[in-house]
Amino acid sequence: MFVEVVFQMPFRKAFTYSVPKELEEFVKVGVRAVAPFGKRTLTGFIINIPDSISLKRDEVKPITDILDDRAIFTKKSIKFYEWLAEYYLCSLGEALKLLVPQGTDVESKKKIVVDKEFVNELLLKEKRKDSVNFKLLLELSQKNEISFTSLQKAVKKKNIYSQIRKLHNQGAVTIVDEIKEAAVKIKKVKYVKLAKSIAEIYSSFPELDRNSPKQVKILLKLIEAKDIAFPAAELLHKTESSQSSLNGLEQKGLVKIFEKEVDRRFKEHYEEKHQQLILTEDQQEVVDEVSGSLNEDEFKTYLLHGVTGSGKTQVYIELAKKVLEKNKSVLILVPEISLTPQITSRFFNNFGETVTVIHSRMSAGERYDSWRRVLNGKSKVVIGARSALFAPLDKIGLIVVDEEHDASYKSFEMTPKYNARDSAVMLGSIFKCPVVLGSATPSIESMYNAEIGKYKLLSLPKRIDDVKLPKIIFVNIAHEKNKSKTETVFSKVLLDKIEDRLKKKEGIIILQNRRGFSTQIFCSDCGEVEMCENCSVPMVYHINQNKIQCHYCGLIKPVPGACTHCGSINIKYFGTGTERVEDELQFYFPNAKVERIDSDSITKKAYLSNLLLSFSKCEIDILVGTQMVSKGLDFARVTLVGVISAETTLWLPDFRADERTFQLLTQVSGRAGRSKAEGEVIIQTYNERNFVLKKVFENDYSGFYAKEKADREKMGYPPFTRIALIESKDKDINKAKGAITDFYKEIIKFKKLLKISDPTTAQIFKLMNNYRYHILIKSFKDKDPGGSVLRKAILDSWTEFNKKSRFRDVNLFYDVDPQSIM
Repeated sequence: MFVEVVFQMPFRKAFTYSVPKELEEFVKVGVRAVAPFGKRTLTGFIINIPDSISLKRDEVKPITDILDDRAIFTKKSIKFYEWLAEYYLCSLGEALKLLVPQGTDVESKKKIVVDKEFVNELLLKEKRKDSVNFKLLLELSQKNEISFTSLQKAVKKKNIYSQIRKLHNQGAVTIVDEIKEAAVKIKKVKYVKLAKSIAEIYSSFPELDRNSPKQVKILLKLIEAKDIAFPAAELLHKTESSQSSLNGLEQKGLVKIFEKEVDRRFKEHYEEKHQQLILTEDQQEVVDEVSGSLNEDEFKTYLLHGVTGSGKTQVYIELAKKVLEKNKSVLILVPEISLTPQITSRFFNNFGETVTVIHSRMSAGERYDSWRRVLNGKSKVVIGARSALFAPLDKIGLIVVDEEHDASYKSFEMTPKYNARDSAVMLGSIFKCPVVLGSATPSIESMYNAEIGKYKLLSLPKRIDDVKLPKIIFVNIAHEKNKSKTETVFSKVLLDKIEDRLKKKEGIIILQNRRGFSTQIFCSDCGEVEMCENCSVPMVYHINQNKIQCHYCGLIKPVPGACTHCGSINIKYFGTGTERVEDELQFYFPNAKVERIDSDSITKKAYLSNLLLSFSKCEIDILVGTQMVSKGLDFARVTLVGVISAETTLWLPDFRADERTFQLLTQVSGRAGRSKAEGEVIIQTYNERNFVLKKVFENDYSGFYAKEKADREKMGYPPFTRIALIESKDKDINKAKGAITDFYKEIIKFKKLLKISDPTTAQIFKLMNNYRYHILIKSFKDKDPGGSVLRKAILDSWTEFNKKSRFRDVNLFYDVDPQSIM
């Protein structure tokens, strides 16, 4: 028996292995296999069981283990991963790795065991102190053992294998292969129950009472439990007994100790009362329209354009009910974990334990158990951020992408760099089910797709119960500062409005889309800004921990007492982050309860859920936050939203800057006035005449879309083109530049078919100690509708680059449909 296996590596081919007799019964397409790969052991995916092979049997290595009891992908679902690999230019193995939770693979790691005495002798003989060999010996002389990866990082060089092999041959080090087992496994807990009848247990009491009174306490607790098994740890804690007492009872045959699998279920602390809601006419029309596709098992993409507060979530719930009646499953994607507490609570109220949540704030064990629950068919409704797209759901009947415009649906850190929204549409086409893309501010691409008939446009033009949209007021902050001559974050108008709402005990949300206290530290004497040494961005001052931090690489340094360039103590703090907004609010309103929501403040588990619960119970007066507070939060008590600076995203050098600003301001405005109490939005700006801000004020999505579409067509950006961003990065500036130049020599051969920019430095030139260069490639959709020309050009150029370039060891990345070109 033979199998074809793909690995989580950039090889676009499958590898053939033989199957040992003892594993043959467990082998099937769709399970993971552990197999030797070169000198390593890796986990791969079995994608085929061929009847015969062209290789000789002794040329084929055997697999060593099978990890899954059942197939984790099917013939239908593998089509999705094949599309993902083709469209986002990765291998099938790299696409399939998205399917399994992290920490469940088996792999080997090379470890270097050091003879320190011998290494120190070699170090003394090494004359060139700047050589790689000297750096290696110096690092090894301080360790008993070290992994290859740690050593590569320490000496800042990847290719150290030849030097280590030489040291190994000399006897200075020994290279050991260690098999690293899966880090995440099924959790089992010891349980205890009575092994005899209660009458027999009672008859043993006189003897036990004399010799082991603690054992009597254990038995009495188990009798009280009435045939229900007790967790051993809890039983010992409640009876103040030891493990030896329990073991003694087991030896006497009075109790049975056994292991039981425990389901680690993530629980949101945020809860809402279940309400029986009657759909509005508009909501019912949307449900009826999508139900047509549900009943026909038909793939169709619907763009649901509903104003903020129009009841999109209730539409999703009603559609989910219809899908579950057909014994099919539902996938709900949300862009941020900040949205999951509220939407999860509403789905749990309607569907109970069949709902499973998947997102990054869960522990590895909780994610693994959620995944297994879905795989085993116990959960039919999955809610989560973009990674939930890969939950192993069977018979998908409905896919919903809420806040479809959100940039966080795009993966930009790992391979493949997929867009969960676009991928969800493809998944729907494979499972022949409707896909609903919901938003109050649809992306330009989605609205264009609706305009040309690719998507069906549905509308919810009014808020529930005919609640009015909030009143928007612009305050010119430049005029305010000239009047008051102070450097406060808040205008007088906004402070007065906050004071008024606090007196009425109404909720307030304040948006400032920057973290930290001050976003720049500036020297008045030499004019220098305190920059990150690893990235070409300013360090941000965090007052709570009294530190400065880079928000890109995470570098933390103490707050400088003087300018690090010229030594002057005349340094000033500029820019406003959420910490400063929180600090000033506490100064102006000392009796108000203020809390902050940003990625710095919600690192603790369940912190966000508890915060939102407290806000809903009126225990918190003001929520301050970054864009997290703009998305999906639905609190009837919020009547005031304040925006500290409208320009935060508007001035970014990116073709989506206007769209992002319009979406952010419209979305955060929609948090206000979601009940009978009228809402107000105060937006502080330096230029209220800006076109984008005018359209926010008029709540005119159509007007904004028309102008943005015309601008994109004129400049050759999506939705009229498909774009790809090529990036080279390396710690050596000359290598990064050399790699992008060599790649450009290959890709420019396709200039008749594509529009290709010259290589340029990235907007953020240095990031995490790597220098970055970009090439932007545009493919016009009228000539290349599916993007196949673009993908072929990139892959062919990549192949030639790897054959010819002396910079082939430089990191070169490609991103199809990037959300940002910075």
